[in-house]
Order: sequence, then C-alpha cells, then structure tokens
Amino acid sequence: MTIAPTLQRYMADKGIPYDLIPHERAMTSLGNAQAGHIPRDRLAKGVMLSDGQHYMLAVMPASHHLRLSDLKTELGQELRLASEDEIVGVFRDCDRGAIPPIGSCYGLEVIIENSMDGQQDVYFEGGDHATLVHIRGDDFARLNPKAQHGSFSERMT
Repeated sequence: MTIAPTLQRYMADKGIPYDLIPHERAMTSLGNAQAGHIPRDRLAKGVMLSDGQHYMLAVMPASHHLRLSDLKTELGQELRLASEDEIVGVFRDCDRGAIPPIGSCYGLEVIIENSMDGQQDVYFEGGDHATLVHIRGDDFARLNPKAQHGSFSERMT
C-alpha cells in the first residue's frame, strides 16, 4: 500500500496534487521524518482521541508531543487517547499506527496545532509505514476545512 484508498479518493475529489515519497520502513513519526529526510516540523502526525461518544483527531508536527491537559482545557471537554482497536476501526484501510492527519475523509473532527499554520510544505503518512505524502501547506488546510486551531502540544527536546 502506498496511500489509503479513502484518502486518495478524498484528495482527488478536492483536486489536491501530491507527491509520494517512499522511504525505509519506520514505525514512529520521528522515524518517518528521518527516513524520508524531512524536517520534523513539516511532518504532520495525527493522534486520535475520544470523548466517550465521538472521536476527534489532534494534528501536530512530528517534533511535538501532545499536552492532553491543554487540549482538554482548550476544547472544554474530557478527552482520552483512543485505543488501538478504536483507531483500527476508524482507519480501516490504513496499516496499524499509520494514520493520516486528515480527519475529514474519515468523518472526524480535527484540531490542528497552531505551529502547523503557515508551513509551505507538509508531509504525512498516507496509510503505511514506508511512504510519505507531500503537499503544499495551503492544500493541507483545504483537506481539513472545518478544523479548529489551537495550542496543545510541546516541542520535544
């Protein structure tokens, strides 16, 4: 697999051009950035969350880690990390752990870390652990048109 069919159809429907960047298989977002020779700040990763009834996707750079307490405060609701089984149930056409940071095509609400705004280029996993999708930053915004924006992550040292 190079790109999940759901994501591929969604990008085609929106008219979003993209490049695929194959790389050595990696199991973490930081590993993907390194394997793809991509700056960590330009690799978007998604973290799926649940409020007990609905799922949402928090999107941030690979160079950051989620501050769940800040996100709960920002959204004004209780959230928890989704389980692996829940993630697999939503992202059925993706390899385990290789979820794209595009929630709209999977019916998820999205919140994007403010530090992602203004990136000229964005890279992300498209459904497997050996391929990155590359798009323009303004196209990334078009793929998540109803996304909220906020500050809920912190740069890793």
